Amino acid sequence: MALTKAGIVEAIAEQNSYTSKRSVEIVETLLELIKSALESGEDVLISGFGRFCINEKKERLGRNPATGETMMLTPRKVVTFRCSRMLRDKING
Repeated sequence: MALTKAGIVEAIAEQNSYTSKRSVEIVETLLELIKSALESGEDVLISGFGRFCINEKKERLGRNPATGETMMLTPRKVVTFRCSRMLRDKING
């Protein structure tokens, strides 16, 4: 089962004796800071956790899997995540 935003809010409230409303404000503020940094093209580095990066995809030739029709895919930006060595080591034991 995935950790959801509601789960994060609940955990913050329980572990820090905050109200649910305060925990929601904290999580929403954190996510807004991350989103605005990514929107402006900045990387987001969270020490001991990982880095969110913006990568630019070039225009390329693609195919519609349903029809087999060839089409040009427009250039776009995507967000990628690279976990830190510390997190990777923790996951792998």
